[in-house]
Amino acid sequence: MKIAVVGKGGAGKTTTSAVLARTLGRRGARVVALDCDTNPNLGLSLGVGDSETERLVTLREEVDEGEGAHAPTWDDILDRYGADAPDGVRLSVITRIENPEPG
Repeated sequence: MKIAVVGKGGAGKTTTSAVLARTLGRRGARVVALDCDTNPNLGLSLGVGDSETERLVTLREEVDEGEGAHAPTWDDILDRYGADAPDGVRLSVITRIENPEPG
């Protein structure tokens, strides 16, 4: 299952995403939360903390500026640019996925 949370700025997308991700994780679902926002704060809402959220944002910025390498596969994205959040959620802060694998 893939769920996207979209809407106007300030509508509660980040909070809704975090609650949904952690609830599904607590119920045993494999959850990968992707923060694609221009102001990425999902890590804070998920509970990974300031320093880990900043680390993920910095990694994303390095890739955007050409200083870091793109990850060629889904697993590489999660390994290189991901962090474990509470309740079994895996978080990644990304700009885009250039060649998504089906499924």
